[in-house]
Amino acid sequence: MFWKKKQAAIIGGGIMGGDIAAVFAAGGWSVHIAEPSPNSREDLPGRFHSAMDKIRSNKQGEFFIYPAIEEIPWEKIEMAVECVPEKLELKQKVFARMEELSRAQIPLTSNSSGFPIGGIGKGLRSQSRMLGLHFFMPAHLAPLVEVIRSAATEPELAKEVYALMMELGKKPVLVGKDIPGFLANRIQHALMREALSLVEKGIASPEDVDDAVRYGFGFRYIAAGPLRQKDLTGLDTQYSAGVAIYPDLCNDSSPNAYIRKKVEAGHLGIKAKKGFYDWTRPQIEEFKAKYEMKLVKALDVMRDE
Repeated sequence: MFWKKKQAAIIGGGIMGGDIAAVFAAGGWSVHIAEPSPNSREDLPGRFHSAMDKIRSNKQGEFFIYPAIEEIPWEKIEMAVECVPEKLELKQKVFARMEELSRAQIPLTSNSSGFPIGGIGKGLRSQSRMLGLHFFMPAHLAPLVEVIRSAATEPELAKEVYALMMELGKKPVLVGKDIPGFLANRIQHALMREALSLVEKGIASPEDVDDAVRYGFGFRYIAAGPLRQKDLTGLDTQYSAGVAIYPDLCNDSSPNAYIRKKVEAGHLGIKAKKGFYDWTRPQIEEFKAKYEMKLVKALDVMRDE
């Protein structure tokens, strides 16, 4: 249906936008990135080529950078991905402009990690061609992509985008209802709610929580997801454990005071050199290098499938 010219528009050239551009380029697509910040535009080529090296594809589409969305050659574009900062009004403004500039039949997608696509496209004429297309950081390495439909999205279009993600070497999942957090982030935040509660109550340290996940049940997830893994161990065991554990689990309906106080204090993680852990510049550089190396090795395992 689409993809004759293999030309994609990426709106926003930050970390996610640059990595998503590399995913398309590694599949033989030409990518056109609109990024208003001069500093980000200057950094983009280096980040793009670094991501391409890690993907290890024998294909490479062309790569173009523009200071404004209007400068993209929209007459060639067959797919658009919005990757601007996570602010609803900004995303709505960008989508309105993409609708004006693009050809009528092409998919308009958002990499938002939380805002429903129905809210981003609210009031626009062509909501039937709008989808969430949620990549995970780092987008060039993490296989998962969520393809999210709103009530207005044309189902066949979602299937076309799903198939394209497969062609680009990703592992897509279809999310059939436009709910906050979609699929993976809802599961992730359920885990984080309990993890933060355990630390807040002094039951475990951040280090012990991280180790419990990485070396316990998280270690198994590269081989089997949680539901398949429970088929392996037995649903009766899962049910019995749930009877004992569920009544005692944290069920807060808002982020707890522990993380709120950290945010209020400016302890935002690596970018502030303080979060759950204290960080120095050498520690940050070492951690990031090892983190990407481990992801590359994990991706090699997943590629066997």
